[in-house]
Amino acid sequence: MNTTSTDTMLDEAWVLSPAVALRPEPFGAMAYHFDNRRLTFLKRPEIVRLVESLAGCATVREAMVVARLPEHQWPAYITALRSLAETDMIRARAREGKEQ
Repeated sequence: MNTTSTDTMLDEAWVLSPAVALRPEPFGAMAYHFDNRRLTFLKRPEIVRLVESLAGCATVREAMVVARLPEHQWPAYITALRSLAETDMIRARAREGKEQ
């Protein structure tokens, strides 16, 4: 998938799924989903910083900046986030007044 700095996900709000716990590891973290029992390895500390930054940021773009990720690497991180979204490790944040 070819992503650019104008990828629509950058302007969306995402969060760690409430059913997911992160366990820090020397390589990054393990993410365990208690509902679907999936275990995912976040193999870089940078992706862990990004995922943890999502909750406090209005958009993925803002989280990328907060996580101190170089803009030329954003497409790779968008690809990683999309992969995490496919397994419900992260999910789109519900807008105020609307249910998820």
